[in-house]
Amino acid sequence: MYRLYHNPRCSKSRTALRLLEDTGTPFTVVRYLDDPPSESVLRGLLARLDVPAAEVLRHNEPAFRALGLDQLAAIDTDTAIRALLEEPSLLQRPILETDDRAVIGRPPEQIRTLLSCPTS
Repeated sequence: MYRLYHNPRCSKSRTALRLLEDTGTPFTVVRYLDDPPSESVLRGLLARLDVPAAEVLRHNEPAFRALGLDQLAAIDTDTAIRALLEEPSLLQRPILETDDRAVIGRPPEQIRTLLSCPTS
């Protein structure tokens, strides 16, 4: 099953949602701002993304600077998770996840790379 980490206020997230709907792909929507993911969910998501931890954070958000993340030379997984637990709006969006892989949908067409792979 696919899970879309979605923010309805984000145009890229809305585009990814339409893409999934248009392909008829079964998925669930995770409105992570309304129901923030737990630490264990975030750890699993970051592991499935297979990107450096800093890439899952939105660097242009005011919270990024407010948390002092802009002052760090590097952002490791633990730092990223602490930041996301404190401020879920820092999570990149959209993200499409399966049980074994995930992709950041920026651009939204990145979503297609996961759709073309078999899921578990």
